[in-house]
Amino acid sequence: MAEAGIECRQAALEDISVLVDLMAEFYAESGYGLERLAGVAAFAALLRDPARGCAWLMCCEGAPAGYLVLSVRHAMEHAGLEGYVDDLFVRPGFRRRGVARTGLDALLAECARRGVVALAVEVGPGNAAAKALYREIGLAPREDERETLVMRVSGT
Repeated sequence: MAEAGIECRQAALEDISVLVDLMAEFYAESGYGLERLAGVAAFAALLRDPARGCAWLMCCEGAPAGYLVLSVRHAMEHAGLEGYVDDLFVRPGFRRRGVARTGLDALLAECARRGVVALAVEVGPGNAAAKALYREIGLAPREDERETLVMRVSGT
């Protein structure tokens, strides 16, 4: 249940600076650096092309508390659109107050609006809080032993 004072709204181009600040905090928490210009470019591409997905800025009592990104693709496996929770980050001081759940409720509503038939997310093996939250909304681990392999195909 979300506390009073939590606002979750779809992000716009004018939110990119705040979103990139939050993204940098998220990456730093996981031990990764963030090239700020790459973050700006990623958010600009997403926000300029709604077919790719969308992002939300979550605030608590007016302060930026976190962000959430939905990426969308056509998945042959599901014979339709698959959503991917690309990033979900809540600043430590705002955790366990319903911020992430409020964002996920907005994401699920957007998935329904778009006709998304499946939703996926990656969670670190030690992130019990995230796993519990995702289970609350109905996400479950794959039952097979598939691995996700990734290769960067360009320098951009």
